[in-house]
Amino acid sequence: MSGRLNKSILPFGIRLLALWIVLPAGISMARQSTGTTDPFDAHRAMSLTSTAFRLAVERIRPALVTIESFGGVSAVQGRIGGIRSQGEGNTTGILISDQGHIVTSTFNFIQSPPVITVITSDGKRRVAQLLGRDETRKICLLKIDPVDEIELPEIADAGLVTVGQWAISVGVGYGDVNPAISTGIISAKNRVGGRAIQTDANISPANYGGPLVDIQGRLIGVCVPMNPQSQAIGAGVEWYDSGIGFAIPLSESRQIIDRLKNGEDIYPAFLGVRTETNPDGDGIRIAEVLPDTPAAAADLKNADIILKINDTAVNDLMELKRILNRFEAGSRIKLEIKKVEIDEPEIKDVLLDRTPPAPDQAPQLEPPKIR
Repeated sequence: MSGRLNKSILPFGIRLLALWIVLPAGISMARQSTGTTDPFDAHRAMSLTSTAFRLAVERIRPALVTIESFGGVSAVQGRIGGIRSQGEGNTTGILISDQGHIVTSTFNFIQSPPVITVITSDGKRRVAQLLGRDETRKICLLKIDPVDEIELPEIADAGLVTVGQWAISVGVGYGDVNPAISTGIISAKNRVGGRAIQTDANISPANYGGPLVDIQGRLIGVCVPMNPQSQAIGAGVEWYDSGIGFAIPLSESRQIIDRLKNGEDIYPAFLGVRTETNPDGDGIRIAEVLPDTPAAAADLKNADIILKINDTAVNDLMELKRILNRFEAGSRIKLEIKKVEIDEPEIKDVLLDRTPPAPDQAPQLEPPKIR
């Protein structure tokens, strides 16, 4: 997945270095004289900043692909407020290997289209195969024929990404000749079960599956719709262009990409209980154990108290959900359970299963009220 550097990077580096030499000088000039900002010089400084954004997009652009899908099951929901339904129209992807591997969002594959084509930056249309999907991160992996001639992106080390740094979301989801671009900052890290980076750059169907890049044009992650409170299909789409957006860092997802290459699908974990606050003390009380679920298989009972998951104390309902969101189907966890009228807690070994699909998982595409 490491990016290749070729001769085109050298001019980019020279231009970017020159820009960052000139930009501070422009800002300094704008603050001279009477001690107030001169509107003309401030405009010049802003112009230099926008140039930096354009150069960053120019660097990632060769790896951008337009994904077309055809057929599949009926649309999940109709067009609302100008935002298309899942699986309708083009979407964006990022070429990450010269063997033709493309990472994108699962947003456009809810309908399981039988035909997928990809238009690469050289203008060629190629048939693509969907290898695997990760519904916990909302990404999937496509494969086309090898593309030795296309420049791959440099992937930024997620450990060096900092809150407050510039972030640029890029996408071709609406089929325009020029990609849609939105700028912002990294607003948080380790979100949504520790899987995602949060940004206030606009994230929407225009760039789902597209890159989130830094000011140097390095790939921070892949833009996806996510909701910290829900793992449902399509969750997070209702937050489009709200200033709450998420990207999956690829430098921390190498093992996940390898699993997708091997045709594996990854799904959110499911325990199978309905819970409520414990009025008598610590932990969360089980109100109902659903039949034919991991909880039932582990012999959990109504009124049992969940005290810990893998040595992490569970003190409220939201914390229980956050902890379970860290796992995926097939994971094993240890629950510390207090039984009614039994003083000594018990340890239950639980094999988590795949979350069963719900019939009404399509999101309502209205932006949230941000306070």
